[in-house]
Amino acid sequence: MSVSAYCMICSRKMSTSTPRVKRLWLWKDIWKMMKLSGAVILGGCVFITYEVVALNKAVTVDTQAVLQEKLKSYIYLNAAPFKEQETFGITYKVRKELHRAARRLLETSTKILQRPLDEQLSKLDVDPHECSLWLLLKRTRSADRDERLQAVQQLAENSHWHDYQYRTVAQASDHRTAIGLARTKDVDLRFFLPPPLLPAVDDGGLWCFGGNGLPYAQSLTSVPSEKVESCCVEALVQHSKVPSHCEKIVANGGLQLLQRVYQFRRNSQKIQRNIVRIIGNLALCTNVHSDIVQSGWISVLAELMKSSHIMQSSHAARALANLDRDVVQEKYKDGVYILHPQCRTGQAMKADVLFIHGLLGAAFKTWRQQDYVPVRDVAAESLKDDYTECWPKTWLAADCPNLRVLSVEYDSHLSDWRATCPAEKERKSLAYRSLELLRKLKAAGVGDRPIVWVAHSMGGLLVKQMLLDALKDPDMQSLIKNTQGIMFYSVPHHGTSIAEYSVTVKYLLFPSVEVKELSKDSPALNELNERFLCMAKERKFKILSFAETLPTSIGPMVKMHVVPVQSADLGIGDLIQVDVDHLNICKPQKKDSFLYKRSLQFIRDALESHINN
Repeated sequence: MSVSAYCMICSRKMSTSTPRVKRLWLWKDIWKMMKLSGAVILGGCVFITYEVVALNKAVTVDTQAVLQEKLKSYIYLNAAPFKEQETFGITYKVRKELHRAARRLLETSTKILQRPLDEQLSKLDVDPHECSLWLLLKRTRSADRDERLQAVQQLAENSHWHDYQYRTVAQASDHRTAIGLARTKDVDLRFFLPPPLLPAVDDGGLWCFGGNGLPYAQSLTSVPSEKVESCCVEALVQHSKVPSHCEKIVANGGLQLLQRVYQFRRNSQKIQRNIVRIIGNLALCTNVHSDIVQSGWISVLAELMKSSHIMQSSHAARALANLDRDVVQEKYKDGVYILHPQCRTGQAMKADVLFIHGLLGAAFKTWRQQDYVPVRDVAAESLKDDYTECWPKTWLAADCPNLRVLSVEYDSHLSDWRATCPAEKERKSLAYRSLELLRKLKAAGVGDRPIVWVAHSMGGLLVKQMLLDALKDPDMQSLIKNTQGIMFYSVPHHGTSIAEYSVTVKYLLFPSVEVKELSKDSPALNELNERFLCMAKERKFKILSFAETLPTSIGPMVKMHVVPVQSADLGIGDLIQVDVDHLNICKPQKKDSFLYKRSLQFIRDALESHINN
């Protein structure tokens, strides 16, 4: 073949192949445009899909909320000016990040088309700091209890959120979450909505909800309105002990009325304490829990938990524990107070220590530190600074954190000079009080763990009576079995001379049932002591007794040994004489004093095999 012919053939091939190359280049352009447009469409789809999925996971709308918005439910809008970054709260920030992600998709369209859609959604650059709020809120409503508790704990531990995020939690939390947050140690109070504003009150006074009966009654007397309110609150305390009355109190607006009085009487700790006591009694009825939460009591109780006054904080702790059905299985009835742990804790409680006060005592003041004498020296000043209102709550809880510490309270009187209901005299006897207190302790779960009893004065007689009564009850055998030790502070096992003193002046004092039962060498006391000794020896209870050696002032002119050493000697166990009077035998002067250190040692020794495992 000639060179010219060969060139002619090549030129023909080139001429015929040129349109194909052009068509190939055209299809490549079209394919690039399709990729670009696909990226745009995909970016929009990713944005819309992610926003729908994220909001669907984060937000739950209750269409019945408006119907439930009466006096009980309430929502607060933020009236304070927003910062630019907080204009729409979390929604604004999430959308802003989604827009940025969509732009990044357009810029890298080719890479996006080569990856699955779900993978891209999972890798979108969304601020986890913002999304974690809604994810935690969703987890707090999980059907899994452990996951709920963990989510509430993580919510409470966050300290880097903005005010609007705390408000979001406050308004989006369900009742269970709000209660759990309130029972979390050192929780931020911004997690809770303040109590709702209630309608204004007429000039008739706080107690004229819908009527004018009380204002008319007030016009006939000179009793201050605060005294009237205090009497009414005390009456409601008694009503709230009756389960059938609790629902009536709630149904008739009692929660809102008590909220108003609580806010109005902030200068009266007694009124506030009794109101919180009522809330704690109402909380024993689970069907009114939502009413208690919706009427704004959770924020009040959470604030009280931080109070420096142990009585106030302990009343709030009892109310919250009765509300917290997600963690607390026990029910703390009126007069039974949990001193430790008052907040949710991951530490298991291995044993119980129960404190029972004596005649004219109380759940808190009986167990306070010994009152310091105001003298001008360094020691007195340091003692004043370290003073505690309740050493079982502060000292014992710190030294034995894995023990549940309970304190019991009951009414007692020296005389019956006032007119009382005949049934009240029966209620004051040791036999009646024993059965009543056993029912309360059983509801509180006492008997499920090893127990050490700590009693002062007449409280020791009550402990002995309870253990003997429990011995006869088949349902209370675990309480007897788990009793490891008993500590008596000046308990009159053989009676006390204070009863003789009261009988001598009975026309002035009219000695009460309690005082009569404490008569020296009383046959009833002797029988109680003999029966208890038989049981204690058979069960091998560890027993430690403290006896006073100093006289106690009874009135301005009389001093006497309330419980002599002979009466404080049970006959078994160790007996230690202490140079203090009857009132201070159970009040250590300071944490490193012999009285406290020996008491702590006894509790640890009695529970050694249980708390060290």
